[in-house]
Amino acid sequence: MNLLTKRLLIAGIFLVVCVGIYGVFRKLGLIFPLTHVPDLLCGNQCAPKRLHRPPVGNRLINGNQAIATITNRSTLDSEKLTLLIEKSKFRLTVYYDQKPLKSYPVVLGSVPTGDKLREGDRKTPEGLFQLQDKYPHPSWSKFLWLNYPTADSWRKHLDAKRQGTIKASDTVGSAIGIHGVPRGSDHLIDQRQNWTWGCIALKNKDVDELYGIVSKGTWIEILP
Repeated sequence: MNLLTKRLLIAGIFLVVCVGIYGVFRKLGLIFPLTHVPDLLCGNQCAPKRLHRPPVGNRLINGNQAIATITNRSTLDSEKLTLLIEKSKFRLTVYYDQKPLKSYPVVLGSVPTGDKLREGDRKTPEGLFQLQDKYPHPSWSKFLWLNYPTADSWRKHLDAKRQGTIKASDTVGSAIGIHGVPRGSDHLIDQRQNWTWGCIALKNKDVDELYGIVSKGTWIEILP
């Protein structure tokens, strides 16, 4: 085996080891996807912009009406449909063509104020997200899975580590979504009992209606 072959072999082994270590760290939530690198390098200048103008006041818009009745449409253009969640108002509003269509009452993580910075802080994340999947859930009727952590989520997580707000060993977390409540537990919503680990919870009849109109890629904005 000549010198060049040995060097190529060593380089190949080194690359395999690096890929393996990266994979382990990614699985543990200690390092971000490589696709996030450009957004992370530009800092706060790449922070997502606001998507919605929140409704005035605290009321629920068309809260007692079915969406099919409000729109008089059998189907909705999924590209025109977005969601706004206002944590301080415990309200989720469906927007269609940038106009508020219907609101639902929601509850949040058991620590309802402040942005999510790490796994286990029981806070609901803030920012701009997209729906990456949806499926029935055995305990909470339906689950609408958000693409948390985004590049912006990672940026805030890493900034918190640099500032000493969270530990260097803390992970960013995952599996954030919108879902229902255990059967017969609508009172959790009526009484504003924040019980989740960071997800947004609705009454089951409400999440069932929402499930029928959203699709993969639907934009979801979460405000403080």
